[in-house]
Amino acid sequence: MTGGEKELMTEPTKPQHYKDLLIWQKGMLLAKLVYQVTQKFPSEERYGLTSQLRRAAVSVPSNIAEGQARRGTTEFLQFLSIAEGSLAELETQLLLSTELAYCKPADVESPLKEIDELQKMIGALKRKLASFSSLSTRHSPLSPRSLGCH
Repeated sequence: MTGGEKELMTEPTKPQHYKDLLIWQKGMLLAKLVYQVTQKFPSEERYGLTSQLRRAAVSVPSNIAEGQARRGTTEFLQFLSIAEGSLAELETQLLLSTELAYCKPADVESPLKEIDELQKMIGALKRKLASFSSLSTRHSPLSPRSLGCH
């Protein structure tokens, strides 16, 4: 067997840690951006919209991490769906924040861009994982590149 044939027969490696996933890294960036935006919110919103935005933002990378750490494809898909829901919640709350004049549209431009990118990336990852879920109850061995690893 030639080296190339051996390479074709070996399974691609998957990320060993959630920190290797580009979607987790982008989720962390999004959370930081949301914290920056909400620092300027009125103090009376500390336990209202500020808290809601921050919780939703933290939920995105947290659910990606928890889902990947559980190792089961079905569970990972569920946690990715929760992260998607948090992104929709976050987008809604950022738009409301501008309508309430707690921040300027320019202040939320970068977080909204990250939300859009993450929605697309998570959707693509879910489709990839779902295509393997019928083959196994554990994460299929995917290459780091196909999982959005950096």
